[in-house]
Amino acid sequence: MAERSIRHGSGTRAHGTDFIEAASEGREGGDVIAQGRARRGRVAVVAICVRLVAVALTSLLASGCGMLNDPVKERWESRTEFSRCGEVSLDQGAEMQKQAAREIACLQRALKNGESAELKVTYPTVEGDPIHEFYRLTPQGRLEVYTDSTEDRYSDQKWSFTECYTPEWLAEISCDL
Repeated sequence: MAERSIRHGSGTRAHGTDFIEAASEGREGGDVIAQGRARRGRVAVVAICVRLVAVALTSLLASGCGMLNDPVKERWESRTEFSRCGEVSLDQGAEMQKQAAREIACLQRALKNGESAELKVTYPTVEGDPIHEFYRLTPQGRLEVYTDSTEDRYSDQKWSFTECYTPEWLAEISCDL
């Protein structure tokens, strides 16, 4: 039988009618067809896996890039800014009353005078991850506390919010809940 060549891209693959006859009779060419089917099956499985990984990565990127909205964070970012009482970074185990006396006094003056003020406090978790708390005293005497735990690997990595109308200034800034 005559052999013919079929051009594929830049390479040439030669095969003759003997290949087709062998495949139809289940001889050596049939193995080639079976291998081709198996290869297509593996390609399909790999394609599905690639799609699943792409979906997972997209979800991960969306949450890491802030595409999945956090309503408390959005509320914080869209707030009306008040006068600042400063920023305090506490060391592991440090007491805020000792390390932030001036900043707390600023908030106390604002409360006494019916003014608004903000204070940012950053402190480490036991593992050393930073937690950021933002204390906002409104002119009505309400204390709002926004907590950013997004850098704490062992938390829900979200923002939280609490407020109270009778802030206590005893051991630390807190709401008497």
